[in-house]
Amino acid sequence: MLSFDIGIDLGTVNTLVLVKGKGILIREPTVVAIHKKTRQVLAIGSEAKRMIGRTPAAIEAVRPLRDGVISDFDTTEAMLRYFIYKVHNTPGKGFFSLPKIPRPRVVVGIPSGVTEVERRAVQDACLSAGAREAYLIEEPMAAAIGAKLPVEAPEGVMVVDIGGGTTEIAVISLGGMVVNKSLRVAGDELDEEIINYMRVRYGMLIGERTAEDVKIDVGSAYPTGKDDMATVVRGRDLATGLPKSIKISAAEIREALSSTVTQIISGVQEILEETPPELLTDIVERGIFLAGGGSLLRGLDKRLAEETKLPIYVATDPLTTVVRGCGEVLNNLDLLSKVKVTGGLR
Repeated sequence: MLSFDIGIDLGTVNTLVLVKGKGILIREPTVVAIHKKTRQVLAIGSEAKRMIGRTPAAIEAVRPLRDGVISDFDTTEAMLRYFIYKVHNTPGKGFFSLPKIPRPRVVVGIPSGVTEVERRAVQDACLSAGAREAYLIEEPMAAAIGAKLPVEAPEGVMVVDIGGGTTEIAVISLGGMVVNKSLRVAGDELDEEIINYMRVRYGMLIGERTAEDVKIDVGSAYPTGKDDMATVVRGRDLATGLPKSIKISAAEIREALSSTVTQIISGVQEILEETPPELLTDIVERGIFLAGGGSLLRGLDKRLAEETKLPIYVATDPLTTVVRGCGEVLNNLDLLSKVKVTGGLR
């Protein structure tokens, strides 16, 4: 069976898979639906995400990664196996039992702050899912490579990758991270802030998917001149238990998100304080580059620019920056060693 080299952005919220020479073939939610008693996998990706909050008692839709690391090894392995089969155009229904599986070489983006045990868990999951080799690359490095930044030059490059489970902040020079920080505060916490705000302010219970939709529709980190934007939020009244609808403005949602946004900005400021003076001079000239889905929050670049007094740039197609970086590493074996990727071979 022909086997492709694969780059994977194994995210808390979404998983992207890039195949060498073919581009990004998979963009699926990191969700798996399983049977509670038999632990049989029933659905993966978009199909499983549609089940969140709607499953009967015997089925649960789970997110096998939390804060960028594996929380359910077996489910993660099943999901990776499914994606590997999918990009190889293997029929989907019987893939768990097929004896002959593809053996690709895989490069996976992981948070920079993970422990050695968490690194090994990702590597083992890839190998168990069918990879013949599994290499790990820190997400800030992958994002910088994917954004076409000069990571190998003796100059400072600063990247802030805001994903679903973690915010990765790093200053990169000569193919390595000089200073870095991994905050377990990102898109998921923004959703949680909206859920808490609706519960405390309006006595209304909403789900994760609703909170995410509200964040996308009217969420912002800085006054954008569109504070008259509003959306209708539907949920359950905690007092009566009955359905309830409320019209929420963009200004209210910005207030709800302010705490998490402030934590991210504080993390960026801390890294700037730790950066060596020569590299800091480069960053003042080049600015800070934002990647990841969280960078799409309206006004975040303006808020960050105001707080740091530095130019802020959002990468082109920030959702795919990390997986594109993994793809660049696959295309350049010299780069594979220069960026200090941790490798594993079965």
